[in-house]
Amino acid sequence: MARQTSHIIAQPGKASPQKPARPRDPVAAGDRDAAQNRAASHNYFLLEKVEAGVALRGTEVKSIREGKANLKDAYGLIKDGEAFLLNLHIGPYSHGNLANHDETRTRKLLLHKEEVRWLQSKTQIKGHTLIPTRLYFRKGRVKCELALAKGKQDWDKRETERRREADREARVAVNASKHRMGR
Repeated sequence: MARQTSHIIAQPGKASPQKPARPRDPVAAGDRDAAQNRAASHNYFLLEKVEAGVALRGTEVKSIREGKANLKDAYGLIKDGEAFLLNLHIGPYSHGNLANHDETRTRKLLLHKEEVRWLQSKTQIKGHTLIPTRLYFRKGRVKCELALAKGKQDWDKRETERRREADREARVAVNASKHRMGR
């Protein structure tokens, strides 16, 4: 008795059946950020944002996919016409060996020359710096969103907090009045 084959042979003129979609990691697919710097908007006024590629080693990319990146203390620096990312902590890859990466090494940012010149001129202004706000994947490549930032004073932080609290109270009041009107 002949065995039945489980594969389907496409007939001419008919579309072949598609394979079911394999569930992908939301970080690797670019649906979710690999890392965020939530403290950046609290400590700085974020003026303008730029997307940059990051020169990484293989184990670093795999660690970022595992969610082991931390942007908390990281900052950007422009030196000799090149952009670098300092203090970006990427934890060791779980399946790495002796060739695993150094966790806080200086990493090169991949930007066009015009962007580097523009960022250098902006960071020359007193109180301005480059802060990475998030790491994410785009088409399989790790990208870093850099923000041109100006440091906040304590009173700026308190003012931002007051404004946020007032907005929240206003939203609650509007929702409560809508709820009462709906009855």
